[in-house]
Amino acid sequence: MTTERMAETVILGGRVITMGEADVAPDGATAVAVADGRIVAIGDRAAVERRIGPDTVVIDLPGAAILPGFVDSHIHPVFGLALTRGADLNGCRTLAEVEQRLRAELETLGEDDWLLGWGLDPSAFEGTEVTNRLLDEVAPGRPAFIRLFDAHAALASTRALEIAGCRGDERFTDGSRVVTDADGRPTGYLLELQAMAIVEPFVPELTFEDRVEGLHEVLTRMARAGFTAGQVQDLAPGTLELLRTIEETRDLPIRLRMSPWFEPGTAVEEVDRLARLQGLRGRRWVVEGVKLMIDGTIDNGTAWLHEPDCLGESTKSLWLDPEQYREALTELDRRGIPTTTHAIGDAGIDFVVRAIAGLAHRNATHRVEHIETMTDAALELFASSGITASMQPTHCTLFTRADGTDNWSTRLGDERAARGFRTGDLVRAGVPLALGSDWPIAPSDAVGILADARLRRPHDDPDAAPITPEQALDAVDAVRGFTTHPYTTIGRRGGVLEVGAAADLTVLDADPLTVDPEELGRAQVLLTLVDGRVVADATAVEHAAPELARR
Repeated sequence: MTTERMAETVILGGRVITMGEADVAPDGATAVAVADGRIVAIGDRAAVERRIGPDTVVIDLPGAAILPGFVDSHIHPVFGLALTRGADLNGCRTLAEVEQRLRAELETLGEDDWLLGWGLDPSAFEGTEVTNRLLDEVAPGRPAFIRLFDAHAALASTRALEIAGCRGDERFTDGSRVVTDADGRPTGYLLELQAMAIVEPFVPELTFEDRVEGLHEVLTRMARAGFTAGQVQDLAPGTLELLRTIEETRDLPIRLRMSPWFEPGTAVEEVDRLARLQGLRGRRWVVEGVKLMIDGTIDNGTAWLHEPDCLGESTKSLWLDPEQYREALTELDRRGIPTTTHAIGDAGIDFVVRAIAGLAHRNATHRVEHIETMTDAALELFASSGITASMQPTHCTLFTRADGTDNWSTRLGDERAARGFRTGDLVRAGVPLALGSDWPIAPSDAVGILADARLRRPHDDPDAAPITPEQALDAVDAVRGFTTHPYTTIGRRGGVLEVGAAADLTVLDADPLTVDPEELGRAQVLLTLVDGRVVADATAVEHAAPELARR
């Protein structure tokens, strides 16, 4: 006779959503039991009560939905520490609003401090030239550095450019650019990473201690937002030291899978260094995969389009020779290293999917990130060649508008904007689609992203018109984007609640498969568990054990 193992934790709710292919939400399953970081039982209340012993922690959340732990497939938590300093300019629609927030930030600064800011949307310039004029007016003679919302561009004040020795005639090994005026003088607009790197080293750094605490807090906020894991699409300098330092005294709030960059213009021999990093790990983090970029962004005119945008920009790859991207991809695949590639413009996406489809043997999975304006030919190749995808629904709903008056849409024009953010087409074509936020570009907010993916507009703005509503995801496909598909898209199986699986759980106060999407956007994350341990608890009530109540 076998004795059933007692659970360390039992969660009682209203419905268990397993996301198993045969039965996404089994009838009658309302509870999950956990021991040693694994699920030991799923069933109704009576079935799971047998697992309750004298030391079992019982968490009773009537009506709650218990799901596999959500995964944000695109985050930048360490880079985000530097990217989110100073004035928060997210949501500013006009330069007057930008000025107001910069002046408020200025009031908090010492005489020698840099004026910093982040989240600036070029739409705030309302069709005028993007320059540092406002920075020089708000803070004359002061160094200032303001990052645009997509993190692919920045504005530097005249004083900051002088400190960095930026002349305007710099040349780069990728498609980065220092924008200059008719006389060849820098306007302060720095496009892409190598151009921004002229000024960045002169911006005062956070202390190591501040970075350690800041990173832990960022990941804690992600856990509170319902995430149990995230794929970090970089390996920012100092990341491994930060993670090891945190794990000397505590656990990371969520799991991290980090994919270091293969930067455009780098020699193919860089694969050797990236290969040596693969498999480095701690308790809740691992280095796995490589991130590449074929282009920049539409908003800054650095994407790669088949035809120039309406300002005559976005005509080239970030790789000065795109064939070097193909060489790098081939060598990474030969070694079995999975990749994710940032591809935003239609020409960039076409090039990447053809390169992946053309690999001789396909020794690893290869996923395409962002996919903002896509041709039908690329969609067909995704489906026929087994290429996977990752997209961020809130990049559509937060930064574009149905009437086409936003910067992204006006640059593309009606025809290409109508091919934007084709999440529905990808899913209907059978392409596994992972969802994410690209934090800090957009909030790492699980329920908000799920709601926006279904509504195709901001869930908290009922007056907004939906953007290409035919591209909306249904409830099940949206949840798959946070559960099973983050694993499928990297060649793994996961994101399913079943006996023996890791006890990574997200518990909501609303059922994401049945609730109206607007209501879902207001749902509360009650509980987040990683390895069976509570990492975020919104109920603020002590756990009871062993009674079937929470006191």
